[in-house]
Amino acid sequence: MLNKTLFIDRDGIINIDHGYTYKIEAFEFMPGIFDLLSLFQLNGYQLFIVTNQSGIGRGYYTLNDFEKLTDWMIQEFEKKGILIKKVFYCPHKPEDKCSCRKPETGMIEQALQEFDIDLAHSWMIGDKQSDIDLAHHAKIANCIAIGDHTIQNATLKFKTVQACVDYLQENQGKII
Repeated sequence: MLNKTLFIDRDGIINIDHGYTYKIEAFEFMPGIFDLLSLFQLNGYQLFIVTNQSGIGRGYYTLNDFEKLTDWMIQEFEKKGILIKKVFYCPHKPEDKCSCRKPETGMIEQALQEFDIDLAHSWMIGDKQSDIDLAHHAKIANCIAIGDHTIQNATLKFKTVQACVDYLQENQGKII
């Protein structure tokens, strides 16, 4: 059986994007993120993070640094009853032209190989055009853009994660 899935970007959605965040002490959860992921989880979605982490490829931090932060972040979600099934990441620089860096679909293809996912009933949430383009390229049915800058072709758009939560809570039965 295929599962509804929420794919979510990390920097700018899960945490405030300070640029190349890799230290626990610099990681600040975005207001509303726990409520947002809980809402999707309560509505039967499995949760995956898909994140470009070119700081690894650029040498700003190591894979070990990223994994340490990721393990801590997942534990913080678990304390709130939120299960992140897996974190998919691209460690490459943009000029590497890899198949996993968003908006390329490599991370979604990997998820499809490992898990039973119904893309026709899934969502992608991101704060960059590349996140929304990934959703379209991978045929993820719905996408939400967060932020106050122009992002084209999103199903829904909100200035903040909290505004998204408020809208989805009010329209739960109709949207997710």
